[in-house]
Amino acid sequence: MANDFTFSITTTRFDEDYTPSDSSRATTNFANLARGEDRQQNLRNALTMIDRRFNDLADGDNPEGDRYTLEIEIVSVDLRFAADGDGLEFPLLEMLDLQILDRRTGERHRGIVGNNFSSYVRDYDFSVRLPALNATTSGFTVPDDFGDLHGRLFQHFLDSDAYRERFELPPVICISVSTSRTYRRTGNHHPVLGIEYEQDAFSLTDEYFGKMGLQVRYFMPRGSVAPLAFYFRGDLLADYSGLQLLATVSTMESFQKIYRPELYNANSAAPSVYRPTLEQQDFSRTQIGYDRDERSRLAVTQGTFTEEHFIKPHQDVLDRWVADSLAPVA
Repeated sequence: MANDFTFSITTTRFDEDYTPSDSSRATTNFANLARGEDRQQNLRNALTMIDRRFNDLADGDNPEGDRYTLEIEIVSVDLRFAADGDGLEFPLLEMLDLQILDRRTGERHRGIVGNNFSSYVRDYDFSVRLPALNATTSGFTVPDDFGDLHGRLFQHFLDSDAYRERFELPPVICISVSTSRTYRRTGNHHPVLGIEYEQDAFSLTDEYFGKMGLQVRYFMPRGSVAPLAFYFRGDLLADYSGLQLLATVSTMESFQKIYRPELYNANSAAPSVYRPTLEQQDFSRTQIGYDRDERSRLAVTQGTFTEEHFIKPHQDVLDRWVADSLAPVA
């Protein structure tokens, strides 16, 4: 049955002329930057932030701080499968793919795919399914199968010919720490990723990404003020080069300064015991427009779209596929 699920990949250049396509997820953070009267200035400023941060971190033999620039592509993945005798295509997820251009030599280095991550099914799980369940229960409840479908679809994609033919290494997804957890500094210091932190318990996001086959580590790079969460398959520290890791850090830290300035553009660095909160006021805003309220509203809209056009019409097929994929091999 797994062979009935296939994937197609398209890419779009993310630059100052980027305009979200009609099929692109409206809640994608980078799509949010590309709307409104100041869209081009938003994009130009964000890309400048990314390049400056990368050159700040990649400072070896880079005295002018302008040796490198990052080229970014949006990777859009569609799911195709047979449903009730008809072929169905549904937009599954979007990530970013990075390349590092050495302006001095003209050489291009492959970055890491992943970085930012967005998914229609994830919108459904977090913005439709969970709220609906908890509206009728006392206390906060998470069903045992929460994230099973999304996790199996993601892992099936990583194991697909479509992914393997285009990308050599597994993805690394880099996002904000959870405001529901406490993070403690460890004695580990990585030469590229910086100071490692550990969480007091898995967050709901950690568990959700765990069902996607990804484990998590937290690092605060040099010059950063808060740790970032890195979700990965394999060995984060051994599978990727220093330049690759720095490209992910500079891209996603820059985005987080825009999305969550309370944490990543704070005026003081995270202490050894860090309890992130969006309530603190000691931070600086970037000059880049970003509407968090709009993103939350659109997440509900797109989650509802997923429920109506993907989950409900094909619930039996999807449930059987998840059950078969999770069943132990005899």
